[in-house]
Amino acid sequence: MKTSIAESGAPAASLVDLRLSLGSGATRVDVLKGITLNFERGKATAIIGPSGCGKSTLLMALAGLERVDSGSITIAGQRIESLDEDALATFRREKVGIVFQSFHLMPTMTALENVAIPLELAGVEDPFGRATCELEMVGLASRASHYPSQLSGGEQQRVAIARALVNDPELVLADEPTGNLDESTGAQIVDLLLTQRVRKGSTLIMVTHDAGLATKCDAVVSMRSGLVESLPGRLAQSVAP
Repeated sequence: MKTSIAESGAPAASLVDLRLSLGSGATRVDVLKGITLNFERGKATAIIGPSGCGKSTLLMALAGLERVDSGSITIAGQRIESLDEDALATFRREKVGIVFQSFHLMPTMTALENVAIPLELAGVEDPFGRATCELEMVGLASRASHYPSQLSGGEQQRVAIARALVNDPELVLADEPTGNLDESTGAQIVDLLLTQRVRKGSTLIMVTHDAGLATKCDAVVSMRSGLVESLPGRLAQSVAP
């Protein structure tokens, strides 16, 4: 059965009968069991559920970092599940920004250099000028020359957000972006993600274990055991007042 988040117009991302298994034989585990979802363009959607339910795997499939067994993934009008690795990397660099729980910053590069990486890879003019502007937008202009080891966890995640957004992606994927942060800092990071998403006009899909943070998003999807779980009044419906 199709669960639609989109109210009108083409969705930012669409999944049709997505299936993915790990292992083989007696050790085979079905991680995604026929997921069909549409994510509304320009909105923020949270994906929640218990550990091991498949929510992070689903996000990695959307990012093209996890290959599915069957089904289709369409982002910005492009089917991505059948792209080769080079084409997929190019698409991801141009259309998708990713924020990981563990920041994934290059330890030997400054905050500014980390943010400039996607721009340099894309051959954009004045990558450091644009990266500087992005760091200003996340409140870290004064920390541009600092290395990750010199930054707090919250500051490192702000750098990661700036890096994810610097290329003006159509889709931003955040996998447990507050998982390594205290509650107060985590709430600030989610607020920042939501604010910057609006500024960029991007669509945000965020995996989180925190139902309270999820309610800050426009819509919430709940997963359990590799399936979308029906929760009256919450699933694929606006949770904004």
